[in-house]
Amino acid sequence: MAGRINDEDVKAVRDAVPIDAVVSEYLQLKNAGGGNLKGLCPFHDEKSPSFQVSPSKGFFHCFGCQEGGDTLTFVMKIDHLTFSEAVERLAGQAGITLRYEEGGYNPTHQRGERIRLVEAHKIAAQWYAEQLATGPEADTGRAFLAERGFDQAAAEHFSVGYSPQGWDHLTRFLRGKGFSDKELLLSGLAQEGRRGPIDRFRGRLMWPIRDIGGDVVGFGARKLYEADNGPKYLNTPDTAIYKKSQVLYGIDLAKKDIAKASRAVVVEGYTDVMACHLAGVTTAIATCGTAFGGDHIKILRRLLMDNGSARVIFTFDGDAAGQKAALRAFEDDQKFAAETYIAIAPDGMDPCDLRLAKGDDAVADLVEPRTPLFEFALRQIVGRYDLDTPAGRASALDEAAPVVARIKNSGAQHEVAVQLAGMLGILDTQFVVKRIAQLARWARDRGGKGPAPDRQQRGGGAPQQYAGSAGPGPRGGPALNLRNPVFATERELLKLALQRPELVSPAFDAYGVDEFTAPPYAAVREAIMEAGGAESGVEDPQGYLVRVREAAPDDAVRAMVTELAVEAIMLHRGVKGVDDVYAGAQLVTVRRRAVERRIRDITGRLTRLAGHGDPAELAAVQNELWVLQQYDQTLREHGAAAL
Repeated sequence: MAGRINDEDVKAVRDAVPIDAVVSEYLQLKNAGGGNLKGLCPFHDEKSPSFQVSPSKGFFHCFGCQEGGDTLTFVMKIDHLTFSEAVERLAGQAGITLRYEEGGYNPTHQRGERIRLVEAHKIAAQWYAEQLATGPEADTGRAFLAERGFDQAAAEHFSVGYSPQGWDHLTRFLRGKGFSDKELLLSGLAQEGRRGPIDRFRGRLMWPIRDIGGDVVGFGARKLYEADNGPKYLNTPDTAIYKKSQVLYGIDLAKKDIAKASRAVVVEGYTDVMACHLAGVTTAIATCGTAFGGDHIKILRRLLMDNGSARVIFTFDGDAAGQKAALRAFEDDQKFAAETYIAIAPDGMDPCDLRLAKGDDAVADLVEPRTPLFEFALRQIVGRYDLDTPAGRASALDEAAPVVARIKNSGAQHEVAVQLAGMLGILDTQFVVKRIAQLARWARDRGGKGPAPDRQQRGGGAPQQYAGSAGPGPRGGPALNLRNPVFATERELLKLALQRPELVSPAFDAYGVDEFTAPPYAAVREAIMEAGGAESGVEDPQGYLVRVREAAPDDAVRAMVTELAVEAIMLHRGVKGVDDVYAGAQLVTVRRRAVERRIRDITGRLTRLAGHGDPAELAAVQNELWVLQQYDQTLREHGAAAL
């Protein structure tokens, strides 16, 4: 049984790896103000960034789907790891040696399955690369690369390797490194043979496939010998760490430039990616034995941030298969906010062949966007019909119109409809426009239980309905809208207590739970109290938020803590900054509202006692009312100094 990781080591890992550095490996982050960063959430589809990261606090929170937590939580969720696996991965990045309780450290038995499989792939990739660089049998692989313009330096840059032709060279090597037969089979590096596991890849050129975080999770293997009866390209089968529909070859090398340039180039093969990168097109990536689809789009959208200038350029062979691939890509076009283009060399060459024939400049020129993908797709459809006849034009319109009707943006749809009319040679442009608009309405009505685009997703920032911030309302009643101005000051005060405890301590710690009228806020106040109060945040700021999250009674309150710790403090117009004066104003407002509520309660009680109540009780209540009124006046006149 795996030992428990030492608590001090867990804290050291949290402190050592900045959350923004980790998150940036998976999505593009931009300045959100107040020291926070924002990006498109990796945990749900959205068009405007509502995912925020607070580097100073070490937390993230999505104001759309309510996912949130610290660096470890992010790694666990994004890569589907256990807590221990996430700690081990980040510890490896930070160079921290972990200590395990209950029996000490045993890497063979105590590391999570995913960590073990990733480690096996890492070692395998290194071993394959060594075989290509020095193995006498790898001459065929080296010649294959050289014929395509790739020298040893290029092979090393892309970690290209070679798998020997024997049955179990890699299997025996990995066994010697402590991996079990079960792990080798689960990893996809080995397969069952007649007498036990044998190498899955034999006598092939090997390309390691990395996930967006840079871990090797699979391989693409190219056939080299005629005697090999297998397919031309053989990929790792789907495993616990590799799903071909969810990986893009070269994404680890391209992601920073994709985010920086707001541009991605999608090519068809591993050598095409190599050719593009060596030609200076460092935003090139490729799918791995499968068509470009929805999961690939999700990866790119997080990097592109779907801003107005983002572009995705597809390069496909000019043959029928390439045209089919382009049309399939166009079917997913509307999932992008980026503009999509297609690039096909005039002579139908792919980027690798083009680089060999005409050099790097020709590759760079090829991927300059010229033809919008929708235009290419429509021309492919229209080209199948005889446009010289009325029947041909009508048939072409029948097939092309539904394609244009799928365009969600009404302005773009109208523009493309006009272009389609021109392609077809139909002079009555409005006829085509109306036909497409009608098809679009029918499509919405058929699928329609509401408007097609979500208004909140287009608007940016936190969605107005704010489901996660709508705490539970009265049983059977509507959800509680925590964005209601009634609760605004309570929210601000809790944000200050979590983000800037030095500004509200020690006064905040004297506030009762009942001074927070929204139940979720009252629960957060209680969690702060259980964690030692805001004063403990001043004394030990590093572990403060972790303690508050751990004190939360359930996941909902824990998520609210993260949300409030990450959300920017809302300064009103004319307020210069978050300082003692601003914090004092929030403290006073929350306290005064609590006092006013108590005054209203007592006034009602006096009304009920008047005429027939006990004189002593009546006097006590009148005295309490007077004290509260005096306290309220003092707060009004002296502000935070009266707390």
